[in-house]
Amino acid sequence: MKSVLFSSIFALGMGLCACNGGAEKHEDTVDSAKAVNKETKAVEKDASNFAVTAANGGMLEVALGKVAQMNASDPKVKSFGEMMVMDHTAANEKLKSIASSLNIALPDSLSDDSRKEVDKLKMKKGRDFDKAYVSMMVDDHKKDIKEFQDCANNSSDSTLKTFAAATIPTLQKHLAAVEALDAKK
Repeated sequence: MKSVLFSSIFALGMGLCACNGGAEKHEDTVDSAKAVNKETKAVEKDASNFAVTAANGGMLEVALGKVAQMNASDPKVKSFGEMMVMDHTAANEKLKSIASSLNIALPDSLSDDSRKEVDKLKMKKGRDFDKAYVSMMVDDHKKDIKEFQDCANNSSDSTLKTFAAATIPTLQKHLAAVEALDAKK
């Protein structure tokens, strides 16, 4: 019953966004997912917000990793991008499964801000790309580790706590790898 109610509310919310016809400001997928989660109250707000933020961040890592594979000049940066696609795709799938079991709505595409970051980085090529991507990945992984540690230590949901704690070593591995690349730039 909860699934049916959740699905109905989500579909209604997405339908209202689609029917808007552009009359009002576009609400991006992260905001839409948070609004659905606020209505359904499947889990505490901190847990659903972490899941939404982590899903958007994971999709961003995958998108940027794909751009790195095309635009980087350094083979090690290309390889790092490949690792981002592989590892974050796996984490995204785990998170989707958890969110589904907890009736948490996740964004189905990048937030507007994340999409702008991808578009901005797509414009760069070669060494300019390498430098910008590596710098972005250092900052992003430091932020991600902090967010995942906060969830692992403080989340109201034990399933998300476990997911966050299990993901931290991979994020730390990514940070160490990209910091090594950054030291060479």
